Amino acid sequence: MAEKIGVIGVGHLGQHHARIYTELLDAQLVGVADSDFDRAKFIGDHLGVPAYGSLEELIRRKKPDAISVVVPTSQHYEIAKAALNAGIHVLVEKPVTIKPEEAGELLEIADRKNLVLQVGHIERFNSAIRYISGISCKPVYLDSRRTAPFSPRINDVGVVLDLMIHDIDIVMSLVDSKISRIAATGACVFTDHEDIADAQITFENGVVAHILVSRCAEKKCRQLEIVERERQITINYELQTVQISRCVNNAEGQVEIRETPVFPKSEPLKLELADFVRCVKEKRPPVVGGKDGKRALEVAVEVLRQINNGNNLSSVRKAC
Repeated sequence: MAEKIGVIGVGHLGQHHARIYTELLDAQLVGVADSDFDRAKFIGDHLGVPAYGSLEELIRRKKPDAISVVVPTSQHYEIAKAALNAGIHVLVEKPVTIKPEEAGELLEIADRKNLVLQVGHIERFNSAIRYISGISCKPVYLDSRRTAPFSPRINDVGVVLDLMIHDIDIVMSLVDSKISRIAATGACVFTDHEDIADAQITFENGVVAHILVSRCAEKKCRQLEIVERERQITINYELQTVQISRCVNNAEGQVEIRETPVFPKSEPLKLELADFVRCVKEKRPPVVGGKDGKRALEVAVEVLRQINNGNNLSSVRKAC
């Protein structure tokens, strides 16, 4: 039997959550909700499901087994908490909440009620990352760059919670060690939040990760370089490609060998939502659970603390 799924928040990303649930065999989209009821009705009519103006109405009328929470970050905690308290499994978009203690409370409710709490760190489901996760990877240095032109669509948070948190989660999933030091700087360009952020994370085992994010770039770039002792791995998130380079010795000296592995590619969001539905159906932990979301948030909050309180935030305002 298909799991009954609802979506709260059907804006730019939420509409795709709703669309994909109609494509999954084990899911039945039973309704969508948004504080902008006209928007909810537009999406609902397009997908052939009822639309509601609030989560409470969606729960009362359709009694979903699970929901996707795709509302502004500032509303994640209250919406996810209400759903969990109603006995509903939750996938909440990243970041899980604004404050780590709020994430901790959601974790406690989910554990107590034996509910799935999944956090939408979509890059874990990128086919290139899934490939890397399946091979032995021992980084000594990681360099991550995630840049894009400015868009006024995201204005309630800066780039640390909007963009960098993706890379924090990926780096921490690849490095099996505790963090010993974080150093970060940032700059406001178009908004009152940091629009550029640069962080260096040093782990207790000596691994160093450098993460640069910007929403002020001329073009989009989403790339991760993993340096190991005997090879370098380059991941293009957008193209979902992996390139592996290594140097070997032969009779003529040292030569560089480059490999481009071939693996199946899929829509990351579809893989993420399919995993959520399976977790609900099988009552198993998700790939990216609440603990992962809280861990990434704690690092992001420390990065923000250094940027905002450590006199490391500069302002170079431009006209939009």
